[in-house]
Amino acid sequence: MDYSPDTYLSLPEKSGVYVYSDKEGNILYVGKANNLKSRVSSYFAKSAQLGPKTRAMVSQIDTIRITIVESELEALLLEAFYIKKYKPKYNSRLTDNKSYLRIRITTKDEYPRVLLSRQEEDVRSIYFGPFPSASAVKLVLKTIRKIYPFQSAYNHPKRVCLFHHLGLCPCPPMFGSPELKKAYRKNIRTIIRILEGESRSVMKELEKERDILSKKERYEEALVIQKKINALSFITTPFHKPFEYVVNPNLRVDIRQKELDGVMDVLNANGFRLKKLERNARYDISNIQGTHATGSMVVLTHGEIDKSQYRKFKIKREWDRRNKKDLPNDFAMMKEVLTRRLRHEDWYFPDLIIVDGGKGQVSSGLQALSESGVDIPLVGLAKREETIVIPNVLSPERAKRVEGIISSTSSGANNLDNNFIDISLPKNSPSLHLIQRIRDEAHRFAITYHRKLRGNSALRS
Repeated sequence: MDYSPDTYLSLPEKSGVYVYSDKEGNILYVGKANNLKSRVSSYFAKSAQLGPKTRAMVSQIDTIRITIVESELEALLLEAFYIKKYKPKYNSRLTDNKSYLRIRITTKDEYPRVLLSRQEEDVRSIYFGPFPSASAVKLVLKTIRKIYPFQSAYNHPKRVCLFHHLGLCPCPPMFGSPELKKAYRKNIRTIIRILEGESRSVMKELEKERDILSKKERYEEALVIQKKINALSFITTPFHKPFEYVVNPNLRVDIRQKELDGVMDVLNANGFRLKKLERNARYDISNIQGTHATGSMVVLTHGEIDKSQYRKFKIKREWDRRNKKDLPNDFAMMKEVLTRRLRHEDWYFPDLIIVDGGKGQVSSGLQALSESGVDIPLVGLAKREETIVIPNVLSPERAKRVEGIISSTSSGANNLDNNFIDISLPKNSPSLHLIQRIRDEAHRFAITYHRKLRGNSALRS
């Protein structure tokens, strides 16, 4: 996506890579940022304090090209890919004659090392980079090392080092057996795969190993693998190789649209009539045994988190005077939050409502919609199995069941199973990725507000 210097304020506030070009199309500079708008603005703002070299570069900028990415590692690798491909003159001039960092892996050694280097001088080693951000490189390696310990010193002392006690280095004395040596070299090959952009397949292998251990009831070993999965997720999930962004600079937009189309296809195949899914809202309830119950509303616009439309609700439930706490009723809380939200016609109505929970929460949501006279498709996401719970409205005749659901909820009936369809999406489904993303964001937002209320209450007591 291309911008002119005059339109830098319209850049998205997302993480990605930016490329400056002159009128002839020559690449001047490549950089990465967690917030593209903020970073690029720092070059053009009137208050910007720029050095002479940077001012010279800015005066030549004619086009700003951006590529939005999904993770820290993607941004790091794509930035390095562009620098290696285009060799922008200002990427070298602005570093005060100091070469960028590279990751060097001494693959030909008996026990390969993972090192940092500023030059590619050893033809027997594999290099990744150059990387302009030393801190980003070190963060990535620090995270990888927690998963796959490696030697980071070229001349390692003949004794166990401190990093070994921290679980970050296997150390030469530990390679007394062919099995340990083989395992270490396998770890090094995996690190290379991650840096080559194959982290998705590495993640799948870890998940498979974890599931096998769990089935064998080797839970402690499975927990170790899960910790590796969590660490790898921190820097890589989701992940796309640099060349994928080169081939398609709009890759992120296309991925989001694929996710939205997938959700629409699933719901429309089960009786919904969604024509578009530009905006969807997720509602979550947070409370501990009824105390300081809160609700949250998070919104995705075109598949992207839209914090400008977030809302939080302090739930006004019945107070239990004897035990000094709110009377817990998750279904009633969900109904209250939705009812209060639907009163605000000045807030944009979504194309789809997703509630946190199963049949009971969906029933409460349908009741709130009915009483408010608002017709918006509504589904639930069951926590335990991550299944989508939808009202059974596959045909006009079955649509009458929605009225039955509402009346059953009002009368306190519990047998709602026949009125719903549970849909389990494949784990690699783009639709599930969207559902999970909005679920995690809603949960985070609700928990943050809930903790704030508890903190305020503790200060007052």
